[in-house]
Amino acid sequence: MKQLILKRGEDKRLRVGHLWIFSNEVDTKESPLKAFEPGECATVVSSKGQPVGSAYVNPASLISGRIYTTAADTPLNADLLRERLARAMELRDAMFGAPYYRLAFAEGDYLPGLVVDRYNDILVAQISTAGMEAVKDDVVSVLADLCAPAGILLRNDMGSRDLEGLPRYTETAFGTVPAEISLVENGVHFTAPLTEGQKTGWFYDQRVNRADFARFCTGKRVLDAFCYAGSFGCNAVWAGASEVTFLDASQTALDYAVRNAAQNTPEAGCSVDTIVGDALDTLQQLKDSGRRFDVICVDPPAFIKRKKAYHDGLAAYQRVNRLAMELVEDGGIVMSCSCSQHLSAEDLNRTLLHAASKSGAHIQTLIQGHQGPDHPVHPAMPETHYLKSFCVRVFKSR
Repeated sequence: MKQLILKRGEDKRLRVGHLWIFSNEVDTKESPLKAFEPGECATVVSSKGQPVGSAYVNPASLISGRIYTTAADTPLNADLLRERLARAMELRDAMFGAPYYRLAFAEGDYLPGLVVDRYNDILVAQISTAGMEAVKDDVVSVLADLCAPAGILLRNDMGSRDLEGLPRYTETAFGTVPAEISLVENGVHFTAPLTEGQKTGWFYDQRVNRADFARFCTGKRVLDAFCYAGSFGCNAVWAGASEVTFLDASQTALDYAVRNAAQNTPEAGCSVDTIVGDALDTLQQLKDSGRRFDVICVDPPAFIKRKKAYHDGLAAYQRVNRLAMELVEDGGIVMSCSCSQHLSAEDLNRTLLHAASKSGAHIQTLIQGHQGPDHPVHPAMPETHYLKSFCVRVFKSR
């Protein structure tokens, strides 16, 4: 394996566990990036010649190297993938009673560039880097051996592949893959679109937050905004909510939400309503019309996808949370979520305080949440801690 030589002092961050090497940290005089093929494995060494680990390299990417082991001269191959994936699966099987979980969470499982979700006998993988793309066949083979699935789908259609110079595509890599997937989460049964759905078809990262949300919903009027296939709202249905309103811009998503609510409605019943439209505009219309709810979840897409979008995105978070607090009854509950990597938990907390002030209310924080344990956080990489949530009680009179 070739050597990827770092500039002086640039190994310090890597020594404490960070896995990314940026192009401006490489000594390109000693180890020109153009000398590497995209995805080629290399031994990373400090300016003093001391080994740091092994990484795959992509000269076309700002993140020019991603470390996958601290051992030198170790290729990324089927044996290493099997070890990492087996270890990841052992953790998930110990935590969950059924095979519905995120099996691999990229850097969080020391598998940079690879995400795998498991829906019983169907696996959906996303490969986002040239290094992992180079071992795609090994990834599929190892997953097939470990999980004995009926099918493996590669949903390699995300924009992050553009940054790696990789084409976007979706393909069935093993067996047969259905158009829909079924899963069980917190005892709630769901069906979601797979080949035409968002990302890998489901968002397992909110599992714990949905269970927390459901605790407040028994006998209540609930609004699930940005609902997708109705994950939060259906947990409310299962918990015995009196009525649930699903709000989303996609009619297809709402159709799935209604189907999912129907298969989880208790004997006492639950009134289900849907509203199709832009959530921010529709929340304003609901407020203006006098509608009110006892419990509200706002789980928007990432409003801040890049650092330069921070201020505009922050304004959107402030607006959606202010509207939620104006729509909830006095003493009601708002669950506010953010999957924006560039918005910290502290920032989201300040956003809620700002929203409360603007709406003439004050709040109590009841639960602070983040992504579930099948999305493990790499402690040296804050980038892996992307999901934040706050469950607050809203009081209209001070």
